[in-house]
Amino acid sequence: MVEMAYDLELDATGLMCPEPVMMLHNRMAEVPVDGILKVVATDPSTTRDVPRFCQFLNHTLVQENHTETEFVYYIRRGE
Repeated sequence: MVEMAYDLELDATGLMCPEPVMMLHNRMAEVPVDGILKVVATDPSTTRDVPRFCQFLNHTLVQENHTETEFVYYIRRGE
């Protein structure tokens, strides 16, 4: 899969729930509206938590790529 362009990155590898989403919330504040945040995580619970985070806070999950050990998300910041 081709990596898409992004504005900022959050490396949440090695962190377990709820830390990745807490860090995601803080890092998203640094992304410009309509900007893309790339999130890299190793906690499988992010497959549930990241889409919910986007839904509740009006961000768009543009793309997600998963391997057995790594979960990568590209999130467009909403208003």
